Order: sequence, then C-alpha cells, then structure tokens
Amino acid sequence: MNEELLWSKFLDQIKDELTSLSFKTWFEETKLYKIEEGKAYIIVPMPIHKKHLIENYETIIINKLQEITGSQYDLEFLLEEEIEQIKKEEEVSNTNSNVINNEEKVGYEATNLQKKLNFENFVVGNSNKFAQAAALSVAENPGQMYNPFFIYGNSGLGKTHLMQAIGNYIVDNSDKRVLYVECDKFKQDYLSMMKKDEDGTNFNYMEFFRNKYSNIDVLIIDDIQFLAGSNKTQDEFFNTFNNLFKDNKQIIISSDRSPDDLQKLADRLRTRFCWGLQVNIFPPDFELRKEIIKKKIKGADFPNEISDDVILYMASNIGSNCRQLEGAVNRLGAYSAIMGGLPITMDLAIDALKDFVSKGMGENNDIHRIQRIVAEYFQISVDDIKGKKRNSNIAFPRQIAMYLCRNMTDESFPKIGIEFGGKDHSTVMHSVDKIEAEIKNNRDLAKIIEKLKSDIGVV
Repeated sequence: MNEELLWSKFLDQIKDELTSLSFKTWFEETKLYKIEEGKAYIIVPMPIHKKHLIENYETIIINKLQEITGSQYDLEFLLEEEIEQIKKEEEVSNTNSNVINNEEKVGYEATNLQKKLNFENFVVGNSNKFAQAAALSVAENPGQMYNPFFIYGNSGLGKTHLMQAIGNYIVDNSDKRVLYVECDKFKQDYLSMMKKDEDGTNFNYMEFFRNKYSNIDVLIIDDIQFLAGSNKTQDEFFNTFNNLFKDNKQIIISSDRSPDDLQKLADRLRTRFCWGLQVNIFPPDFELRKEIIKKKIKGADFPNEISDDVILYMASNIGSNCRQLEGAVNRLGAYSAIMGGLPITMDLAIDALKDFVSKGMGENNDIHRIQRIVAEYFQISVDDIKGKKRNSNIAFPRQIAMYLCRNMTDESFPKIGIEFGGKDHSTVMHSVDKIEAEIKNNRDLAKIIEKLKSDIGVV
C-alpha cells in the first residue's frame, strides 16, 4: 500500500467536506506514516492537533478511510519526534538481532534514550553552566570521573535533558551499553521479579532483572526520590549500585533535592550518592530564559519570524520552569494556527499567554507590586495602569508607576514597558523623565512619591 498516495486521496476528499480554515488548520500538514495491524498511524504537527482531531474528527477520518480502502482502521496520532523515536527503536531492534547472540539477548532492552536530547541543543547559562560542564566530563570519561554523578534541582530545569545528553554522547562515541530508566520503571521491574512463572519459581524474572541492570556500562536513573517508602526496592537498588560501582560502571542519578535532603531513603544509599559529584541546577535567569525560548521557537519551525519584543515579554513573564517556557511556545503556535495563521504580534502573544502569565507571575514580581500599590492609591485598577487609556486620571498614575519601577527596581526600560501592556521603551523613558522634572517643581507630587515609596517599602 502506498501511504503517500492513499493520504493524498484522503485529503482531496476530506477537503471538500470542511471549511477552508478548518482544513488548513487541522489537516493540511498531516501525513500518513503507515498502516499496520489494523491501525493507521497519522503524523500531526503539534500536540493540540492530537486532542482536537480525536475529539472532533476521529469518526469522520475512520469513515473516509473505510470508503477509500474498504477496511476500517483504528487511529493513532503521532508527532514527528515520536516517529523518529519509533524508527530509532526499530533500528536498535534490527541491529541487536543481527549482532547479539542468543545468550546476550536475555534481558536486553533498548537504551530508552531520546536522540533529540543532546549537548548540542542544551541551552547553557549561568544557572546550569557548572552542571553542563560536569556532565560533559562524565560523558567523556564514563566510570572514571565523578562516579556516581548526582544531579538535583526543581522539576523542569533540564535534569532529564542533561542525563540523556550524557547517555547519547556515550552511545555515539563508544561501544558502551547504556540504560536510562525512570525510578518508577526500576520499581516495576523489581516487582515483576517477584512473580512466579509456570514452574512456580521466579528464576526467569530474576535473570531478566539482573541481566538488565548488571550487564550494562552506564546506568542512568531519573527521580531517585521515588524510592522513598519502598524498603525492599531500596535494598535491590543498593545491591545494583554496589555491583556496578565495584566494576567501575558509571552511575548517573537525578533527584528533586540533594542527597542530604532525601531523608526517606536509607542512610547507606544517601552516603553512596555522595561518593562522587553532586551538582545543582538552578532556575534559569532572564538571559537564559530568552535563549531557551529562541531555541524552542526555532525547533517549532514557526512560519513567521517572532519579534524580540515578544520573546522579551515571554522571558519576563513565564516564570523560570523550562517546561513552562516550552509550553508557552507551543501555546503561541497553536493559538496562531487556530486564529487562521495570524502573525504573532505583541497583542496576540499577550492574549494567547494570559493563562501562562497568571500562573508564572505573582506578587513576588516587583513591578506588579508597584503597579498594585499605585493603582490602590489613585483608586483605579491595575488593568487601567497597564492599559491604553490616555485620560489624565489614568495616564498620570501610569507615569508615576513607571517612574517608581525604574527607580525602585533594577529592571530595564524595555522590561518595564512590557509589564505595562507592551509599551515601547521610549514611552517609559519619557514618563520617567517627566516625573523627575515635575518632582523638582511640585512639592505635592514629591510628597505623593515619598508616600508611595513608603507604602512599597524596600523592593
């Protein structure tokens, strides 16, 4: 069956049953990957397409394919990167079947690495520079430097990316056997070892487990904190750790907290985690957030260039979690597509990302705090302060708020402008200059400024 011709025929027919906008938004960029064992695998450009096609068009697609082929198929929607992973696993499986004899196959599993998570696309900044350098040292000298290598930090800061980058580097540059697993998977494998086979023993399961976790050169285990409360599993991991360590096999571990803070794990485990090197990944600073957003935008392949003002707005308002930043980029693309492919202007970005901004920002933001206090003093709303109204009872408090933001924080003119509804930096500069000049000649205004500063306190 020629998938390309089949899908071309499908698109030609479905196009006639939809509006031009619906077809362009939801179907134009889809492809048929393959039809296999009663299932049609369809490639879609973004995660939002999966949800929307399943909820709104699944029956239509199934019926249309049945009309064309005479057969009914279940559907599975996949992203390009998921297809790449499937191809990679198929290649690994084929390679293993050719080069590994039957004894070596027992208990063997794929590395579980995602090829796209590598050092080349790991964005480096002040908050993760040391962690990246240490990770590269481990990748270049597995089992010789920093063993075990323990990475910790809050969720969404790049720990998994860095661990997988190490694994991919080792696979690409050596013949060492690498295994990446999440802690929950290790626990599941251990519980499977307790099962009984047809002979009433668990020897086969034990053999599988021991081969999987002992006949490797590099073990990468993610989120080790989930071993807490599982004493027997901790014992098994302790044995696995010791066996690998004494054979100079590299062990790489991640957690959301440092070894000393993993109080629910056995002392003997926490002690061993400290034998090598522990590195902390910190939340990305403003400059790194900008670079991450640029990288995600480039990877998302947006049809139109996105301005620096929009990138600056996102970096300033979407918090400091890399997953949130990636989610914001995906939301921006989906919103633009749903709106008929509109160019991504500042107004569109503000509207598209309002949920992300409200989740990512709060009273901790110095500018938001100043805006609120100024708005309360002049008995207007924060929306007025950030809006476009130019009547004097709103424009003047807005200028005061901009002046205070510039004088009481370290924020730049462009950043302040973005926080005031996307104003140009020159507007902020004009407001600051105007208030500074008026304070010198207007004692009442000077008193108001001092009162507001007192209310705001040390920011």
